[in-house]
Amino acid sequence: MKTLLADDHPLMREGVRQVLAQLEPGIEIVDAHDYPSLFAQTALHADLDLALVDLNMPGLVGLQGITQFRHRFPDIPLVVLSASESPHDIRSALEAGALGYISKSAPTETMLAALRQVLAGDLYVPDCLAEHADAADTPATDVNATALAGLTARQREVARLLGHGFTNKAIGSMLGMTETTVKVHVTAIFRALGVGNRTEAVVAMQRMTQP
Repeated sequence: MKTLLADDHPLMREGVRQVLAQLEPGIEIVDAHDYPSLFAQTALHADLDLALVDLNMPGLVGLQGITQFRHRFPDIPLVVLSASESPHDIRSALEAGALGYISKSAPTETMLAALRQVLAGDLYVPDCLAEHADAADTPATDVNATALAGLTARQREVARLLGHGFTNKAIGSMLGMTETTVKVHVTAIFRALGVGNRTEAVVAMQRMTQP
């Protein structure tokens, strides 16, 4: 397994390296210290299995860097590692294409579990985003299992895969439908949940599955 670790603080990279060593025996780690070196290293190592990237590094404004990375290397799963626990930053990073967002203050076990979840093909949304949603008084946060009752069986299948973080294209491939049809179903799901985007939908459905 080969992972790219991008952070502009050498001590932080060293600490994360020790955590990543627990992810898989013999893991190969490629370092980058800013966005230019991130793009250069990724271009050199086309066989990367994962990119773990600090949101704020020299070279680009954070979200611009995430967006450009997803555009240039769409097949490499990217997870943001950041000191910020702002719900806005988390949502923005996920909407920009990150498949997970991990706080630098997270315990080692949380980081490893999050990375394994992303490597398994799921989207990792930190608990603090759901907790923030619980505290907000908006229709998107007052969701329970009955919210999807009015959907068709097919739409509930789409909702289940959407909740696991799969893209419209991936959902279409798995269910044998076109991307356009998936988008129609996703719109219906958003309406049923009272949300406006995929991140809010994932958070809402995760809350529905919690005991």
